[in-house]
Amino acid sequence: MAQASTIEWTDVTWNPVSGCTKISAGCDNCYAERFAERWRGTPDHPYEFGFDLKLHPHRLEQPLKLRKPSFIFVNSMSDLFHKEIPTEYIDRVFDVMERANWHVFQVLTKRSTLLKRYVSRRYRNTTAPSHIWLGVSFEDSSQRSRLKHLQDTPAAVRFLSIEPLLGPVGEISLDGIHWVIVGGESGPGHRPIEIAWVREIRDQCRAAKVPFFFKQWGGSRPKANGRLLDDRTWDEMPFDPHDRIAAE
Repeated sequence: MAQASTIEWTDVTWNPVSGCTKISAGCDNCYAERFAERWRGTPDHPYEFGFDLKLHPHRLEQPLKLRKPSFIFVNSMSDLFHKEIPTEYIDRVFDVMERANWHVFQVLTKRSTLLKRYVSRRYRNTTAPSHIWLGVSFEDSSQRSRLKHLQDTPAAVRFLSIEPLLGPVGEISLDGIHWVIVGGESGPGHRPIEIAWVREIRDQCRAAKVPFFFKQWGGSRPKANGRLLDDRTWDEMPFDPHDRIAAE
């Protein structure tokens, strides 16, 4: 089955793919790689081959077996739009997400060009279903092109994960963006985050009326320095999937 998650903005994780490769500074201290590589060489372990890219077809139908409506983070241990994942396999992942429409799927990528290309082709004359949220991740102003690619993607719900936040992002357009997540880096060698960078994003979200979610300050451990920003938590989300289900 999909795994219960401690990530604050989701319920469970679903990994029909594991493993990845680094493409920008935000990947340098990848938590998924650090976890997977602990098990490299362990016979019959899911991460026997560490963080090498691996498809898991036997996991494809896991969301269909989970009847409780849930937020499902897709590929917390990989990137669905990695260039070495066959398009036919991505099709199978989307087929399952479309069928399991009582869930909300949170698809997050750094490969924004491939996301845009795939979704534009699959939903040529429409938009992706509203229960499939499509997002991009970037860490500072140098990768803001990913935001533009997302805005050009035919999605009903688009979100940003600005995590780990490694520098100021500056003024950003939030047109067509429905949710923004921000967080600091955690684990060995974690890099610092500054409150001014977080406030800059938070204030732009408030001005644009975009839900803002502050995940963590980071540190040696994810929860080492808490989640308070200006004396409160910020747990805003576009909507609760249970409310959506109840309305249907």
